[in-house]
Amino acid sequence: MRTLRIGEDSPYRQVIGVGGLGTGMFFALDGEHTLGRNESRAGKLLNVRDYCKLHIVSHYIAKLLGASVQGPFRVLPVGKVGDDASGDFVRKELSTAGIDTQLVSSVPGRPTLFSVCFQYPDGSGGNITTSNSVASEMNEDDLRMAAEVLGQNGTRTIALILPEVPLEIRQSFLRMASAAGSLCVGSFIGGEVRRALAAGMFLQLDLVSLNEEEASEFVGQEFTPHAPDEFIAGAQQVLRKSYPKLRLVISVGKSGAYALDSDGWNYCPAPEVNVASTAGAGDSLLAGVVSAMAAKVPLLDDSPRTRTWNGRQLRTALDLGVLLASYKVTSAHTIHPDASLSPLLEFADSMRVTFGGVLLQAVGDAVESR
Repeated sequence: MRTLRIGEDSPYRQVIGVGGLGTGMFFALDGEHTLGRNESRAGKLLNVRDYCKLHIVSHYIAKLLGASVQGPFRVLPVGKVGDDASGDFVRKELSTAGIDTQLVSSVPGRPTLFSVCFQYPDGSGGNITTSNSVASEMNEDDLRMAAEVLGQNGTRTIALILPEVPLEIRQSFLRMASAAGSLCVGSFIGGEVRRALAAGMFLQLDLVSLNEEEASEFVGQEFTPHAPDEFIAGAQQVLRKSYPKLRLVISVGKSGAYALDSDGWNYCPAPEVNVASTAGAGDSLLAGVVSAMAAKVPLLDDSPRTRTWNGRQLRTALDLGVLLASYKVTSAHTIHPDASLSPLLEFADSMRVTFGGVLLQAVGDAVESR
């Protein structure tokens, strides 16, 4: 299997992440009207495989970098699943992808994190997620083994904090990873951004991935598609004033994504594709960015800020993240079942883009073998 090139000079050897591990199901509701309090509604159970955020991100990173328990690159999620069928399924899926599950514990008596998603015919919808799952019980004891792993190789570790476990546990893990010298990367849901800011978590993070809503909470102004450059300038002002070491990836849906620090920014548009589902697209964007950075690809560079996709040369970690997210949305599942580097490069060919710079070096063997 072809993977991104990890050499002796590659800065990282492992990814350790804290976040939700679980499964779910999707219903397509009949009728456009909003589901009522006492209403029973018919809906089609869709053949869609749903996974939680840590699982999604870990899977893509493992497949792109060729992770295995033996190394040379390892992916280690930190989490809890129930001693039930869903928990067994999650652990098996993780192991099959080459992910090391030594930091995933099975707990009897509490259910694995589970979500029921529903969609209206217009594509809008929501979900119901178990609030009494074992993921909500993560505590400091669950982080002890992770601390040992960080202590052994902290400076060559990318540490992830992702939603669906308590924010306080993510902050504890973030403190550990920051003290160990790891690259600290995170994402939040919209309702968590202000709490994370107030807790000082953004001061310890090196990279944060946000969507439009979440980025608006961080910047303190609403993202407007007709004036994105003004919003990016406002975000940079916040970075310069309060978070000088922090870098951001901001996804803007079908329009693509931005990467920025206090000094500069890049934009990568998204290609037009047949969209099966956008669920998991933001997680795949983050996974592509992290995978490329692990292979020594820069997040952004000084290439021209073109706003068209056709004929584009992909050069940065941002570019690979957008490519992976665009590939993901062609699948109805939150993890594209065929996701690995070779199919991703074939997808890039079909989108009529090429590779350049350090990213070309990272995918070089796979490109040459096609």
